Amino acid sequence: MTRIQIVLNGRQEELEIQPDEILLGVLRERLGLTGTKEGCGVGVCGACAVLVDGAPMSACLLLAVLVDGKSILTIEGISAPDGSLSVLQDSFIRNGGFQCGICTSGQIVTATALLAEIAVPTPDEIRDWMMGNLCRCTGYEGIMNSILDAAAMAAGEK
Repeated sequence: MTRIQIVLNGRQEELEIQPDEILLGVLRERLGLTGTKEGCGVGVCGACAVLVDGAPMSACLLLAVLVDGKSILTIEGISAPDGSLSVLQDSFIRNGGFQCGICTSGQIVTATALLAEIAVPTPDEIRDWMMGNLCRCTGYEGIMNSILDAAAMAAGEK
């Protein structure tokens, strides 16, 4: 067993894990944070996206020992501490940015990193950032509109 310390959704956590445990399993099975989904299991669909020190990562590929000392943000940590939705989460609801929900948490997590980096992204910048997040249901128009709308709201344009 190996002991790691992380800041998970703003809270300090100390965990004892096996050296070969994958972060996705630790989040879902040990910590009960089931918002992070397993889609493909090989790091290409984006359903399991989490932010590690602000950068989107595939939790299905990431050994948990590699996040020792790092800050992890999951979909559960994106809403406000009082449980109210973030501007981006609300925008996904209002703009039809999801259907079945499998990819939604990864889409929102990745879009959160995008908007932290580029406050008002262009459609091309959104496509570049979101290309690792696949969706089989929406056709991406609702996702694009959700991100554009959230950026406009955060910039005070709406």
